Amino acid sequence: MEKITFCIPSKSNLRYLKTCIPSIRNNAYRDDHEIIIFVDSDEDGTVEWLEQVKDEYNLSYYINPKLGEELYGIGRAYDFCINKSTTDIFMIFHADMILAPEADFEAYKYLKEKTVVCATRIEPPLHPNNGEKILEDFGMYPEEFKEDEFNKYVKEYNPTISTTEGIFAPWMMYKKEYLEILGGHDPILHSCREDSDIFNRMDLAGFEFVQTWSGFVYHFTGRGAGSFDGDEQRHKKWKEDMDKSTIAFIKKWGTNVQHNNMMKPIVSPVYKKSYKLVNPNINLEQALEPWFNEGEDIIVEIDGNRFSQQDFQIIQQLNAIIKDSGEIGEFELGNLKITINSLTEYQNDLIKLS
Repeated sequence: MEKITFCIPSKSNLRYLKTCIPSIRNNAYRDDHEIIIFVDSDEDGTVEWLEQVKDEYNLSYYINPKLGEELYGIGRAYDFCINKSTTDIFMIFHADMILAPEADFEAYKYLKEKTVVCATRIEPPLHPNNGEKILEDFGMYPEEFKEDEFNKYVKEYNPTISTTEGIFAPWMMYKKEYLEILGGHDPILHSCREDSDIFNRMDLAGFEFVQTWSGFVYHFTGRGAGSFDGDEQRHKKWKEDMDKSTIAFIKKWGTNVQHNNMMKPIVSPVYKKSYKLVNPNINLEQALEPWFNEGEDIIVEIDGNRFSQQDFQIIQQLNAIIKDSGEIGEFELGNLKITINSLTEYQNDLIKLS
């Protein structure tokens, strides 16, 4: 296989890097892949440790120029690593993942032009599984990781299907296509939802998604970012970032994150929408604001005194409703009066960052 670059952002993730990085060096098909770490925060001695082991593991690391003052953000951190890479192929990798033997090669086998390939996650049973991953407990934390049992499980695993159509980290693609077609992650999505945004854009750009069921990572389930609620302080900060990024995502795409059970994105049309509100109140205005982008193609008239939960559900699904049955003119839906002046769709304008 060709040499690739593993791109790994870290927010005070020393505990996880100490198992993540050795797993790449010990288990990858090639032992000379590039490993690039971007240190976005360091409250645990990450930089000191990386400096000590950089030669042993043949890795490069870069530090947030405003370390300790503000976060660079995971999307920008990934892009920094990608731009620093010297290989034609990169793999997005999380600090809280452990590479299974030869998982890099199992993904690479399916890589071709306009394709994004991901490995399959094996996780402890903390979150529901819709079929897109495997729930098996080989340890909740790096210090508890049952490496021999995990490797034995992976070696003996007999998939019933070779690939499915879905996308989640770790994912691999060609650097040139990423930069020229997509232009990188959206910095507006500072620390969360950046993956859902770029997956939407990949789908619109015509990329094929391939998930191999012969290449695996063990994933400690959101420990690096903080989505795991077992770490109260990290989880609180993650939830704040997630709330902000979710609002930004809705504002951009007109819907919340949508995907099927295998994590393939579902992208609804994007329309230019605005609302007119009578009998307003501050809570309603705050709830409505993310769902509209101040466009004049579609105008929704709302009476705050009559507005119901059903009306809000209509607004959340409005893009899909208009796509299915919308036409130029006026109509009422629930307590909403909707005027459609144009059915122009704008989602393809979002594929590449301007």
